[in-house]
Amino acid sequence: MNLWQGIVLGLVQGLTEFLPVSSSGHLVLVEALTGVKLPGVFVEVSLHVATLGSVLVVYGGRLWSVARGVVQGRREDVRYALLLAVATIPAGVIGVLLHHQIEERFHSLTFVGGAFIVTGFVLWSTRRRVGERPEPSTSGAVGIGAAQAVAILPGISRSGSTVSAALWAGLDPARAAEFSFLMAIPVIAGAALLEGRHMVVGLATIGAVPFAASFLVAFASGIWSIRFLTALLRRGRFYAFAPYCWTVGVFTILYAMWRA
Repeated sequence: MNLWQGIVLGLVQGLTEFLPVSSSGHLVLVEALTGVKLPGVFVEVSLHVATLGSVLVVYGGRLWSVARGVVQGRREDVRYALLLAVATIPAGVIGVLLHHQIEERFHSLTFVGGAFIVTGFVLWSTRRRVGERPEPSTSGAVGIGAAQAVAILPGISRSGSTVSAALWAGLDPARAAEFSFLMAIPVIAGAALLEGRHMVVGLATIGAVPFAASFLVAFASGIWSIRFLTALLRRGRFYAFAPYCWTVGVFTILYAMWRA
Protein backbone atom coordinates (compact mmCIF):
# COMPACT_ATOMS: atom_id res chain seq x y z
CA MET A 1 0.00 0.00 0.00
CA ASN A 2 1.44 3.38 -0.99
CA LEU A 3 0.95 6.74 0.71
CA TRP A 4 -1.87 7.87 -1.59
CA GLN A 5 -3.80 4.65 -1.05
CA GLY A 6 -3.35 5.00 2.71
CA ILE A 7 -4.78 8.52 2.65
CA VAL A 8 -7.77 7.42 0.56
CA LEU A 9 -8.53 4.47 2.85
CA GLY A 10 -8.21 6.69 5.93
CA LEU A 11 -10.56 9.27 4.44
CA VAL A 12 -13.10 6.62 3.45
CA GLN A 13 -12.98 5.12 6.94
CA GLY A 14 -13.24 8.43 8.78
CA LEU A 15 -16.15 9.74 6.70
CA THR A 16 -18.13 6.51 6.56
CA GLU A 17 -17.58 5.10 10.06
CA PHE A 18 -20.14 7.41 11.63
CA LEU A 19 -22.24 8.29 8.62
CA PRO A 20 -24.80 5.48 8.15
CA VAL A 21 -23.25 4.02 4.99
CA SER A 22 -20.96 1.22 6.32
CA SER A 23 -17.28 2.01 6.58
CA SER A 24 -16.30 -1.67 6.32
CA GLY A 25 -18.35 -2.08 3.14
CA HIS A 26 -16.75 1.01 1.61
CA LEU A 27 -13.27 -0.22 2.51
CA VAL A 28 -13.96 -3.54 0.78
CA LEU A 29 -15.21 -1.69 -2.32
CA VAL A 30 -12.32 0.79 -2.38
CA GLU A 31 -9.82 -2.03 -1.98
CA ALA A 32 -11.40 -3.82 -4.96
CA LEU A 33 -11.44 -0.68 -7.12
CA THR A 34 -7.89 0.45 -6.29
CA GLY A 35 -6.25 -2.95 -6.20
CA VAL A 36 -5.04 -2.59 -2.61
CA LYS A 37 -4.39 -5.99 -1.06
CA LEU A 38 -4.53 -5.86 2.72
CA PRO A 39 -3.56 -8.63 5.16
CA GLY A 40 -6.72 -10.00 6.79
CA VAL A 41 -8.76 -7.33 8.55
CA PHE A 42 -5.79 -5.73 10.35
CA VAL A 43 -5.99 -2.39 8.55
CA GLU A 44 -9.79 -2.23 8.84
CA VAL A 45 -9.59 -2.77 12.61
CA SER A 46 -6.71 -0.31 12.95
CA LEU A 47 -8.69 2.39 11.15
CA HIS A 48 -11.62 1.64 13.43
CA VAL A 49 -9.29 2.35 16.35
CA ALA A 50 -8.47 5.71 14.77
CA THR A 51 -12.14 6.59 14.63
CA LEU A 52 -12.48 5.33 18.20
CA GLY A 53 -10.17 8.22 19.02
CA SER A 54 -12.64 10.50 17.25
CA VAL A 55 -15.43 9.26 19.54
CA LEU A 56 -13.30 9.95 22.59
CA VAL A 57 -12.63 13.50 21.40
CA VAL A 58 -16.32 14.29 20.86
CA TYR A 59 -17.88 12.25 23.67
CA GLY A 60 -14.96 11.95 26.09
CA GLY A 61 -16.55 14.43 28.48
CA ARG A 62 -19.82 12.49 28.57
CA LEU A 63 -17.98 9.18 29.03
CA TRP A 64 -15.94 10.60 31.89
CA SER A 65 -19.09 11.97 33.52
CA VAL A 66 -20.77 8.56 33.39
CA ALA A 67 -17.65 6.78 34.70
CA ARG A 68 -17.31 9.23 37.55
CA GLY A 69 -21.00 8.88 38.36
CA VAL A 70 -20.68 5.10 38.48
CA VAL A 71 -17.79 5.36 40.95
CA GLN A 72 -19.80 7.79 43.06
CA GLY A 73 -22.87 5.57 42.89
CA ARG A 74 -25.16 8.00 41.08
CA ARG A 75 -28.22 5.96 40.14
CA GLU A 76 -28.80 7.48 36.71
CA ASP A 77 -25.17 6.97 35.66
CA VAL A 78 -25.06 3.40 36.95
CA ARG A 79 -28.22 2.63 34.97
CA TYR A 80 -26.81 4.23 31.82
CA ALA A 81 -23.57 2.26 32.15
CA LEU A 82 -25.51 -0.98 32.60
CA LEU A 83 -27.59 -0.22 29.50
CA LEU A 84 -24.39 0.32 27.51
CA ALA A 85 -23.03 -2.98 28.84
CA VAL A 86 -26.21 -4.84 27.89
CA ALA A 87 -26.10 -3.35 24.40
CA THR A 88 -22.44 -4.34 23.96
CA ILE A 89 -22.79 -8.04 24.78
CA PRO A 90 -24.37 -9.33 21.51
CA ALA A 91 -21.67 -7.90 19.23
CA GLY A 92 -18.90 -9.09 21.54
CA VAL A 93 -20.22 -12.65 21.61
CA ILE A 94 -20.79 -12.83 17.85
CA GLY A 95 -17.42 -11.23 17.12
CA VAL A 96 -15.59 -13.91 19.13
CA LEU A 97 -17.62 -16.92 17.97
CA LEU A 98 -17.90 -16.02 14.28
CA HIS A 99 -14.61 -14.18 13.76
CA HIS A 100 -13.39 -16.30 10.85
CA GLN A 101 -16.77 -16.44 9.09
CA ILE A 102 -17.05 -12.65 9.30
CA GLU A 103 -13.55 -12.19 7.90
CA GLU A 104 -14.52 -14.30 4.87
CA ARG A 105 -17.34 -11.88 4.07
CA PHE A 106 -14.76 -9.11 3.66
CA HIS A 107 -13.80 -10.70 0.35
CA SER A 108 -17.28 -11.07 -1.18
CA LEU A 109 -18.36 -8.03 -3.19
CA THR A 110 -21.76 -9.54 -3.93
CA PHE A 111 -22.46 -10.02 -0.24
CA VAL A 112 -21.31 -6.47 0.52
CA GLY A 113 -23.53 -5.05 -2.23
CA GLY A 114 -26.59 -6.84 -0.87
CA ALA A 115 -25.76 -5.63 2.64
CA PHE A 116 -25.58 -2.02 1.39
CA ILE A 117 -29.10 -2.38 0.04
CA VAL A 118 -30.34 -3.80 3.35
CA THR A 119 -28.77 -0.85 5.17
CA GLY A 120 -30.68 1.51 2.88
CA PHE A 121 -34.01 -0.06 3.87
CA VAL A 122 -33.08 0.12 7.56
CA LEU A 123 -32.38 3.84 7.23
CA TRP A 124 -35.57 4.44 5.25
CA SER A 125 -37.59 2.86 8.07
CA THR A 126 -36.66 5.74 10.40
CA ARG A 127 -38.43 8.51 8.51
CA ARG A 128 -40.92 10.31 10.75
CA ARG A 129 -39.42 8.59 13.82
CA VAL A 130 -38.94 11.34 16.41
CA GLY A 131 -38.51 10.28 20.04
CA GLU A 132 -37.91 12.14 23.28
CA ARG A 133 -36.43 9.51 25.62
CA PRO A 134 -32.96 10.34 27.02
CA GLU A 135 -32.03 6.64 27.21
CA PRO A 136 -33.45 3.29 26.09
CA SER A 137 -35.33 0.79 28.20
CA THR A 138 -33.62 -2.52 28.96
CA SER A 139 -35.40 -4.20 26.07
CA GLY A 140 -34.52 -1.24 23.86
CA ALA A 141 -30.85 -1.61 24.78
CA VAL A 142 -31.00 -5.30 23.87
CA GLY A 143 -32.50 -4.38 20.49
CA ILE A 144 -29.81 -1.77 19.84
CA GLY A 145 -27.16 -4.31 20.83
CA ALA A 146 -28.62 -6.87 18.41
CA ALA A 147 -28.46 -4.24 15.66
CA GLN A 148 -24.79 -3.66 16.43
CA ALA A 149 -24.12 -7.41 16.34
CA VAL A 150 -25.60 -7.71 12.83
CA ALA A 151 -23.56 -4.69 11.73
CA ILE A 152 -20.32 -6.60 12.24
CA LEU A 153 -20.90 -7.79 8.67
CA PRO A 154 -19.38 -5.52 5.97
CA GLY A 155 -21.99 -3.45 4.16
CA ILE A 156 -24.30 -3.31 7.18
CA SER A 157 -23.73 0.11 8.72
CA ARG A 158 -23.05 -0.02 12.45
CA SER A 159 -24.12 3.56 13.05
CA GLY A 160 -27.05 3.14 10.66
CA SER A 161 -28.30 0.01 12.41
CA THR A 162 -27.77 1.15 15.99
CA VAL A 163 -29.05 4.71 15.55
CA SER A 164 -32.08 3.36 13.68
CA ALA A 165 -32.75 0.88 16.49
CA ALA A 166 -32.34 3.69 19.03
CA LEU A 167 -34.80 5.89 17.14
CA TRP A 168 -37.27 3.00 17.02
CA ALA A 169 -36.76 2.63 20.78
CA GLY A 170 -37.98 6.22 21.16
CA LEU A 171 -34.71 8.00 21.89
CA ASP A 172 -34.17 11.65 21.16
CA PRO A 173 -32.05 11.88 17.96
CA ALA A 174 -29.00 13.40 19.64
CA ARG A 175 -29.22 10.86 22.47
CA ALA A 176 -29.56 8.07 19.90
CA ALA A 177 -26.26 9.12 18.32
CA GLU A 178 -24.57 9.42 21.71
CA PHE A 179 -25.67 5.96 22.83
CA SER A 180 -24.66 4.44 19.48
CA PHE A 181 -21.15 5.89 19.56
CA LEU A 182 -20.48 5.17 23.26
CA MET A 183 -21.55 1.54 22.94
CA ALA A 184 -19.08 1.11 20.06
CA ILE A 185 -16.07 1.78 22.28
CA PRO A 186 -15.70 -1.67 23.90
CA VAL A 187 -16.52 -3.48 20.64
CA ILE A 188 -13.86 -1.60 18.67
CA ALA A 189 -11.34 -1.99 21.49
CA GLY A 190 -12.06 -5.73 21.66
CA ALA A 191 -11.61 -6.12 17.91
CA ALA A 192 -8.30 -4.27 18.13
CA LEU A 193 -7.06 -6.65 20.82
CA LEU A 194 -8.20 -9.63 18.78
CA GLU A 195 -6.28 -8.44 15.70
CA GLY A 196 -3.35 -6.95 17.62
CA ARG A 197 -1.38 -10.18 17.34
CA HIS A 198 -1.10 -9.52 13.59
CA MET A 199 0.33 -6.03 14.03
CA VAL A 200 3.97 -6.78 13.16
CA VAL A 201 3.03 -8.73 10.03
CA GLY A 202 0.47 -6.09 9.01
CA LEU A 203 2.88 -3.16 9.32
CA ALA A 204 5.60 -5.04 7.49
CA THR A 205 3.21 -5.73 4.61
CA ILE A 206 1.62 -2.30 4.14
CA GLY A 207 4.40 0.01 5.35
CA ALA A 208 4.55 2.22 8.44
CA VAL A 209 4.22 5.58 6.63
CA PRO A 210 1.07 4.76 4.61
CA PHE A 211 -0.43 3.19 7.72
CA ALA A 212 0.30 6.28 9.85
CA ALA A 213 -1.18 8.56 7.18
CA SER A 214 -4.36 6.49 6.94
CA PHE A 215 -4.68 6.45 10.72
CA LEU A 216 -4.36 10.24 11.12
CA VAL A 217 -6.72 11.00 8.22
CA ALA A 218 -9.33 8.58 9.62
CA PHE A 219 -9.06 10.22 13.05
CA ALA A 220 -9.52 13.78 11.78
CA SER A 221 -12.32 13.03 9.31
CA GLY A 222 -14.06 10.92 11.93
CA ILE A 223 -14.47 13.93 14.21
CA TRP A 224 -16.05 15.89 11.37
CA SER A 225 -18.45 13.08 10.41
CA ILE A 226 -19.68 12.65 14.01
CA ARG A 227 -20.58 16.33 14.23
CA PHE A 228 -22.17 16.29 10.78
CA LEU A 229 -24.33 13.24 11.56
CA THR A 230 -25.48 14.69 14.87
CA ALA A 231 -26.58 17.89 13.13
CA LEU A 232 -28.39 15.85 10.48
CA LEU A 233 -30.20 13.80 13.12
CA ARG A 234 -31.46 16.94 14.82
CA ARG A 235 -33.04 17.98 11.50
CA GLY A 236 -34.76 14.59 11.19
CA ARG A 237 -32.94 13.70 7.95
CA PHE A 238 -31.23 10.46 8.98
CA TYR A 239 -33.10 8.45 6.34
CA ALA A 240 -31.70 10.68 3.57
CA PHE A 241 -28.71 8.32 3.23
CA ALA A 242 -30.92 5.43 2.08
CA PRO A 243 -30.83 6.27 -1.67
CA TYR A 244 -27.05 6.52 -1.49
CA CYS A 245 -26.78 3.05 0.10
CA TRP A 246 -29.09 1.57 -2.55
CA THR A 247 -27.02 3.14 -5.34
CA VAL A 248 -23.71 1.92 -3.92
CA GLY A 249 -25.20 -1.52 -3.32
CA VAL A 250 -26.38 -1.91 -6.90
CA PHE A 251 -23.07 -0.60 -8.22
CA THR A 252 -21.12 -3.06 -6.03
CA ILE A 253 -23.17 -6.04 -7.22
CA LEU A 254 -22.84 -5.02 -10.87
CA TYR A 255 -19.10 -4.50 -10.44
CA ALA A 256 -18.77 -7.94 -8.85
CA MET A 257 -20.66 -9.50 -11.78
CA TRP A 258 -18.53 -7.62 -14.33
CA ARG A 259 -15.29 -8.59 -12.63
CA ALA A 260 -16.35 -12.23 -12.49
